[in-house]
Amino acid sequence: MTSFWRMAIPILSRLYPIIDFSCFAAQADPVWAVVRYAEELIAAGATLIQLRDKSQPEQPRRFLSCARELRRVTLGKAMLIINDRVDICLAADADGVHLGQDDLSPTAARRIFDSVSSHPIAQSLGRPQLLRERMGHPGERIGHPEGIAVEERDKTRKRLIGFSTHNLAQVREADTLPVDYIAIGPVFATGSKMNPDPVVGLEGVRQARLATGKPLVAIGGITRQNCRQVRDAGADSVAVISDLLESPAKAVAAFLGVLG
Repeated sequence: MTSFWRMAIPILSRLYPIIDFSCFAAQADPVWAVVRYAEELIAAGATLIQLRDKSQPEQPRRFLSCARELRRVTLGKAMLIINDRVDICLAADADGVHLGQDDLSPTAARRIFDSVSSHPIAQSLGRPQLLRERMGHPGERIGHPEGIAVEERDKTRKRLIGFSTHNLAQVREADTLPVDYIAIGPVFATGSKMNPDPVVGLEGVRQARLATGKPLVAIGGITRQNCRQVRDAGADSVAVISDLLESPAKAVAAFLGVLG
């Protein structure tokens, strides 16, 4: 089972950078700051990026704008995962969504992805074009080359669904769901999330590894200093926010040097 899932999702990088919009919200142009940061991560070797914006219920247009700009700079270079929002994922033509325990269920998300993929208008226009037509955005043309390009990409691609877990029972439940990878954490204490769940420690990662053959992403307080321990405990990938911020190029190189 383990080998099947790792073969099915070969693109899950050892390093899983998460861009938290709140870290850039004080900038004069936060969307531009996020894009520049993503470009630095990619240039240093990151092949997957997640966009997270916990303020998005109040700022959905900003979240969508940022997601579309990230799609522009990641296309052909890195996978783009959107946190929480299936609709933003579709509208930005991202590669997948990461869901939490209190978000839309993975089963419902997979159903939406499959239904949009098979929609006759989506097949002729491409998903972003379909979403723009539905949302009434002016200046969009039917038959736009972007829509055709998206259609061609979608013939050979399935959007990923990641799912957060915080204890062994949740990992076991997630193993039965239509998700492509499971996140476990927080592994260590973290200040990047308000009201975090209890720390699971390295033993929690080991237990999660035994409970599922799906790709396992460890998250929470992971740094260049402790990431090897997390990998050795069984994580396929480590999700990082804080330890990339100060010097992204240097940090990515250091993580990849340790993780391989």
